[in-house]
Amino acid sequence: MPLVCNELLGRELLKIYQDTDLFNFSIDSILLADFVSITKRSKKIVDLCSGNAPIPMYLTLRTDAKIIGVEVQEDSYNLALLSIKENKLENQIEMIKGNLIGISNTIGKNQFDVVTCNPPFFKVGNHNINPDERKAIARHEILATLEDIIKEASILLSTRGRFAMVHRPERLPEILELFKKYRIEPKRLLLVYPKIGSECNHILIEGIKDGSSDGLRILPPLYVYNDDNTWTEEVRKIYNYIKE
Repeated sequence: MPLVCNELLGRELLKIYQDTDLFNFSIDSILLADFVSITKRSKKIVDLCSGNAPIPMYLTLRTDAKIIGVEVQEDSYNLALLSIKENKLENQIEMIKGNLIGISNTIGKNQFDVVTCNPPFFKVGNHNINPDERKAIARHEILATLEDIIKEASILLSTRGRFAMVHRPERLPEILELFKKYRIEPKRLLLVYPKIGSECNHILIEGIKDGSSDGLRILPPLYVYNDDNTWTEEVRKIYNYIKE
């Protein structure tokens, strides 16, 4: 396992271990960790499809809440444990190794304030599957489908709890349908664009379990890069987040 230890936010703040042969975390996870609504009432958080735990670690900058990360792949799970230990976050982040389907039977139903997920984006059969099984599981819905994820999030959440995820825009109609099916009312939608003038390539969406059926806010668009391929001011602010 070719290990490297990087700075999660590109500066001396949080360290994250990565295996250069694995599917490593990307900006998607950082944008989601910044996007999700966290309040002082948020006491219990679950991150599904945690990988090597970039979302739980970023969230420690925003909250003192207890965070549980769920990751099915052993290599990624072990990297998460290394990073949590490196940053002395053992008292705040707990990692669980296992499939997210039915994880509520282990950690509890109807009791979490926030659930996040950066899931596999692609259905099996719709894109070429990477021959590396570990990368294939990270990218394709091999072990859990979009519906599995949203259903489990609903079971985990308490009434008025929030579920936030990052995904691809072409899956938005399906996401909205599944949110409604599992009693998660869409409340915030952010469209992410590589640059001004380009097509949206990611969405960030958040819903409230058993929330009212009106009030969806479509937020101002987020552009990741300037014309010279440097990060935009908005993205730099996210990466330069200072713990309150």
